[in-house]
Amino acid sequence: MKGREPLFVPCTPKGCIELLQRSGVSISNKRAVVVGRSNIVGLPVALLLIKLDATVTMVHSKTPDPKSIISEADIIIAAAGQANMIKGDWIKPGAAVIDVGTNAVDDPSRKSGYRLVGDVAFGESKEVAGWITPVPGGVGPMTIAMLLRNTVDGAKRACEEASKVE
Repeated sequence: MKGREPLFVPCTPKGCIELLQRSGVSISNKRAVVVGRSNIVGLPVALLLIKLDATVTMVHSKTPDPKSIISEADIIIAAAGQANMIKGDWIKPGAAVIDVGTNAVDDPSRKSGYRLVGDVAFGESKEVAGWITPVPGGVGPMTIAMLLRNTVDGAKRACEEASKVE
């Protein structure tokens, strides 16, 4: 991404940034922690945050004492794939928390036998965070919206290129 604008930005990371910006969360000069280092979410969202002047730290499965790092963050993007990994006492009061994780946990009370939870323990974290996304229903719809935006942007670009050829 350095030195040029990409034709398309990955949908889930783009949706995370859109959620922050449209919710009035300031990114510039903030400490952001990205939990997870996948090529699909972790790395791209870290690059997008850096581009928006956040100071970014990445936490992954081999990071010692992740709680101490996460607890200093103004912005947390959780994409580790570990159900309820981040507890309420890991979150700095007022922090913005985006939970990308979608994990199935056993729940005999459900017809399906399971329920979906995120990487953040929502019940206890919502009491501390200034802003938090639910699972399900938070990042997923934004991913779809960003896919549609990328599709429209691609179509516009194709039409502009076609009109130059004529």
